[in-house]
Amino acid sequence: MLTKPSKFIAIIPLFFLVACGDAPKKEAPKTEENVVKTDSIPVEPIPETPEEKEEEAFVLDEENAIDFFFNYAKELKEDKVRLTTSMGSFTIQLYDNVPYHKANFIYLSKKGYFDNTQFHRVVKDFIIQGGNSDDTKTAKKRRLIGRYLLPPDTRKGHKHHRGTISMPSSERHNPHKLASPYEFFIVVTKPGSYHLDGSYTPFGKVIDGMDVVDAINNVPVGDGDWPWQNVYILKAEVL
Repeated sequence: MLTKPSKFIAIIPLFFLVACGDAPKKEAPKTEENVVKTDSIPVEPIPETPEEKEEEAFVLDEENAIDFFFNYAKELKEDKVRLTTSMGSFTIQLYDNVPYHKANFIYLSKKGYFDNTQFHRVVKDFIIQGGNSDDTKTAKKRRLIGRYLLPPDTRKGHKHHRGTISMPSSERHNPHKLASPYEFFIVVTKPGSYHLDGSYTPFGKVIDGMDVVDAINNVPVGDGDWPWQNVYILKAEVL
């Protein structure tokens, strides 16, 4: 967490049992118990086919995430994402030389992860942090995508200038500052929050709509810096 300086039918042939008044013609006493004749409607047999194996859904984890994003980044041509919020929209340009974080943000955007999440932490004149929610659907989306962390990538020359988008570290026991991939923060400090350099990974910057970011930073908040009135990310679009 960031701190200011000082989350078969087996088809069973359908039998109709019909009572028919005549008993079978064989040597048997005609008692009430054996006077019942069974008629059945013939059902054409269904040929047996091998059971189709359901394709297992791909899930990211701490063993496959790096290889996945390494390969995913090589195919990427897009480098911008527009976030439409309940307070307006802004556009982020992602840095090419921070490939894992860039690929992760685009992948999650394309998967629709950020849609209907919130800016759940707003610290006045410091940052706005998004990508979480108190909606159980967000937790479900995380489970379906996978549980993983990203390594820090802090030596590419990028600093936490105003408008920079960066990734917070996981709140788990995390001495190496591995990044929590589902959340992000945007710096609003003028000219920047440079005490964050070296601890968190800048992976892009706001190139349009910084006034919307500032407006979000000015909403009233309660305990834990969560806005009193939810600020939603309605849609993340890769450009």
